[in-house]
Amino acid sequence: MKLSRRMILLGAGSLPFATASLRTAAFAQAAPEVPPILFVHGNGDYDALWMTTLWRMESNGIARDRMMAINFTDPNARTDDTVEQAGRSSTEDQRRELAAAIAELKRRTGAPRVALVGSSRGGYAIRNVIKNGGAGDVSHAVLCGTPNHGVFATDDQPNSEFNGRGPFLRGLNEGGSEVTPGVAFLTLRSDGMDKYAQADGRFIGKPGTPTGITAEGPELKGATNLVLGALDHREVAFHPRAFREIYKFIAGREPARIAIVPEVAVKLSGLVTGTPGGVSSNRPVADATVDIFRVDPDTGERKGGVVHSAKTTADGRWGPAQVDPSWSLEFVLTSAGAPITHIYRSPFPRSSDVVHLRAARPLGSADKDAGAVVIMSRPRGYFGLPRDVVLLDGKEPADVKPGVPTDSTATLRLAAGEVGRNIVAQFGEERIVARAWPASENRIAIAELTY
Repeated sequence: MKLSRRMILLGAGSLPFATASLRTAAFAQAAPEVPPILFVHGNGDYDALWMTTLWRMESNGIARDRMMAINFTDPNARTDDTVEQAGRSSTEDQRRELAAAIAELKRRTGAPRVALVGSSRGGYAIRNVIKNGGAGDVSHAVLCGTPNHGVFATDDQPNSEFNGRGPFLRGLNEGGSEVTPGVAFLTLRSDGMDKYAQADGRFIGKPGTPTGITAEGPELKGATNLVLGALDHREVAFHPRAFREIYKFIAGREPARIAIVPEVAVKLSGLVTGTPGGVSSNRPVADATVDIFRVDPDTGERKGGVVHSAKTTADGRWGPAQVDPSWSLEFVLTSAGAPITHIYRSPFPRSSDVVHLRAARPLGSADKDAGAVVIMSRPRGYFGLPRDVVLLDGKEPADVKPGVPTDSTATLRLAAGEVGRNIVAQFGEERIVARAWPASENRIAIAELTY
């Protein structure tokens, strides 16, 4: 069987899929049981960010039904944790939702305790649950880039949950040890490249103002604290290097592989969500249409007709769609009040039920003269210049700032005469080719990176 370059990069090597699957199954039978794992996303995010981590876990013999990723209803934090704010959640909202998810995973697996892994704000919910009655339900807590001592520690915004001097974080950090006895804690942080662990306030809109926070801010007294080099705020949760530490800490051994083992047949499904009032939401969107096309990886042009077409009902779900693990794909999302969004993706090596689709933001004043708008998006990390190879249409994007990685999207606006042209988005070894659709038809294209 001839394997594509993409599959070799994903770790298939020269093994046929069946052989790789047999080795994974044998490993699963030989390895001691790992506790069920619940993954917790960060501020404004959703459970889909854990997709590659779930794939790596599965590739190391962890059964998919022993893992779960929570999708907080309203993922963004309130400005003031004590004041209700439409479309945003309090620390108590998140604690309550996470406690319910823990109970569900325990019920599903019959396990007495579960392991929790959180990215950024997700670590707050984990610590809040554990400290306030949930320690007996949790065996391990892994906090990835969680600003445990705040994004800032000042007299401004005293009731922000991100203020290290505020009541929420003071309550979590009080006492000689900052961890709860009986639960094994691990923190993962960057060595100076996390935009939310910086001494200067320029990354939170206050240049020149001291934050009172350092790169060590995510560490906890009493925890195992690891530094993952120059990884950025999101990469300390979703990078392969982070996966290795997460797996090793929970399983008590090195993973057999870091690479993702492809499956022979892949089924994809997910949720359609929106951005009401400009705030990202995980609430389902009904009556949205999802059309999937196979595209040429070198040109972005469609190869044949629609592969899958579905209309969401009240639950916002679409799928399942069966695809080949070698196919590059175009998802076309049509929903009320949003641009028609063309999302281009690299091949999916494994099945996933968290292939969530969120419509692009409405065309704005900056787009009024554009013939087409193409966005390059990296949900599981930021673009770091000069750390990374980042190219959009053959050039480093002008809207990606050098130094500490702060930008996860880059936007290209094209003249009317360039509509229909193919645009290459390149990050490291991942390459996606999108098509420039006419903005006059209220369309936006997104090249969404998986890695």
